[in-house]
Amino acid sequence: MVVSTKFYDLLEVSPSASESELKKAYRKKALRLHPDKGGDPELFKEVTHAYEVLSDPDKRQIYDTRGEAGLSEAGGMGGMDPQDLFSQLFGGGGFGGSGFFGGGGRQGPRKTKDLVHRVHVTLEDLYKGKTTKLALTRNVICSKCKGKGGKDGAVRTCGTCNGRGVKVTLRQMGPMIQQIQSGCDECSGSGEVINPKDRCSNCKGKKTLPEKKFLEVHIDKGMKGGQTIQFRGESDQSPNAETGDVIIVIEEKPHDRFKRQDNDLFIDVEIDLLTALAGGQFTIRHLDDRALLVRIEPGEVIKNGDLKVIHGQGMPSQRHHEPGDMFVKLNVSFPDSIPPESIPLLEKALPPRKPMETFGPNVIIEEVSLDEADQRTRREFHEDAMDEDTEEPRVQCANQ
Repeated sequence: MVVSTKFYDLLEVSPSASESELKKAYRKKALRLHPDKGGDPELFKEVTHAYEVLSDPDKRQIYDTRGEAGLSEAGGMGGMDPQDLFSQLFGGGGFGGSGFFGGGGRQGPRKTKDLVHRVHVTLEDLYKGKTTKLALTRNVICSKCKGKGGKDGAVRTCGTCNGRGVKVTLRQMGPMIQQIQSGCDECSGSGEVINPKDRCSNCKGKKTLPEKKFLEVHIDKGMKGGQTIQFRGESDQSPNAETGDVIIVIEEKPHDRFKRQDNDLFIDVEIDLLTALAGGQFTIRHLDDRALLVRIEPGEVIKNGDLKVIHGQGMPSQRHHEPGDMFVKLNVSFPDSIPPESIPLLEKALPPRKPMETFGPNVIIEEVSLDEADQRTRREFHEDAMDEDTEEPRVQCANQ
């Protein structure tokens, strides 16, 4: 089971799609969405990025197991220019050479590093939706010197490293020569030098200044752990680079009552023996300001561990807010003892006892007593039983 199907949905394929199916789906959508054909540029980039990730087996495995958050941590949020990937599959630079992307094969400008922030939200937040404010500090271009660092012409290319920010030294090691690369001491790795007296008094020659900014994060109903919210161009600014993005990663907190699987909810409810045998009712506190009243009709016998479903009371889907289902596992609580005078009433109401097995005339029946087992033996027996029980399907909760 994949953590997120966003990239598969963009390409309109299933998570089990083969490499050829992915390629076919991308070619079809890319031709329709290409900006030179009047398509949406942003959607074209999203579809292209989705194909780039899913067509790479390593990136696809990371995305399937950890979502976009995993790609970000593994350094896979960037990627090649959308037009470059398009040109690899179709050849040329576009349709009619309009140059929407500035010509095929062009390497885009350097981009500052994306800032990744994690927002921990409850299952209630994901059920109802939530808007929260995120405070962050980023570097912005100095308004006084316009990102120059000082007066016009004050900033010069470092002569020691020729603007590369690094210097290379050669070291003789026997018959071999080792090349060692280190940061330039003259420019502190910046590739530029400036006289102290010519530096901007506002940014001290650094070209940027820290700024505190608040982002309003809209968490939509039905979002899942591992999904991301992207704020384009809100990362650190740099005079010589395109501004990167701020990426918000949704982290879903574990819930004390519900477990989630896609858009379905699972909950354990304990009912008493009388309700299990004779009917009754109980309530389930939902994730909003409601409680669900559940009735068990008289005559229906509930067995311990029975799994029931309440349709339409699960999580809303993210796009259309269509609700999933709520699955209720009923655990029957048995009394510790029963008054002897009540036993005749039970014998009258319940089916008769199963006849005792005698095993034939050659078997001697010896009467014994049942005592309480110690806690250690109970625990070990329970663990062994859980290990051997492989037939019952286990619920895997998506907490991405």
